[in-house]
Amino acid sequence: MRYIMGIQIGDQEQDEKRVKELLSRHGHIIKTRLGLHDNTSTKTTKGLILIEFIKGFDSEIAFMEAELSELPTVEVRQMTFTQ
Repeated sequence: MRYIMGIQIGDQEQDEKRVKELLSRHGHIIKTRLGLHDNTSTKTTKGLILIEFIKGFDSEIAFMEAELSELPTVEVRQMTFTQ
């Protein structure tokens, strides 16, 4: 299976540091990490991160998702591809 996780940070000032800490702690299971930023002139505090995981770490991916979901302004979504 191939796992892709989308992490939207609703308030970067509040939760950005904690998200970065969690991603660093679980860095050994992350294959690709992509941060998407709003390039409009409007100041926004939202951020979006896409993560592709290394295969074989299903339980740790679930644990990381649970940790991220506990943060008040963070929304987590996951895509799973079978192949």
